[in-house]
Amino acid sequence: MTTTTKYFGLGLLVCIALMAGALFMQYQMELEPCPLCLMQRMVFIAIGFVCLVGLVLKFSWLRKLCAGLVSFFALVGIGLAARQLWLQSLPEDQVPTCGPGFDYMINNFPLAKALSLILSGSGECAEVQWTFLGISIPGWSLLFFIGFVLLGLYLLFARRFRVAV
Repeated sequence: MTTTTKYFGLGLLVCIALMAGALFMQYQMELEPCPLCLMQRMVFIAIGFVCLVGLVLKFSWLRKLCAGLVSFFALVGIGLAARQLWLQSLPEDQVPTCGPGFDYMINNFPLAKALSLILSGSGECAEVQWTFLGISIPGWSLLFFIGFVLLGLYLLFARRFRVAV
């Protein structure tokens, strides 16, 4: 088993664990995810899927493509998590009002309008429902997305910079 295979496998396992944790928080701890949280979940699912494809593929150039996609999706996730952290940092009088739910937006608005509404955030996105070590859920997501960017970059460029010893 190559190092690349191990790292894609590790990325997949981390994504599975993150989704299991998110579902546990939603259904056991009864923490309702906001639209930005749901978008971050979708990004973790996309990263997990790309890691699965990279794990299965044996062609070097396709694995490089998967590594690049891991970094790309993780950068999207960084933007989403940073937006939510910004909303959480706003003073209470500047927090946007609560908007319609994620399902309602996706089902009743054109995709571009729904994405615009989701990304603008709402009051529920600014609410800190849970923390661990003083870091909220989008803070932890941001840390994992940064880790995935680094993983993707490592898988993309590691062999070019390896020094023969």
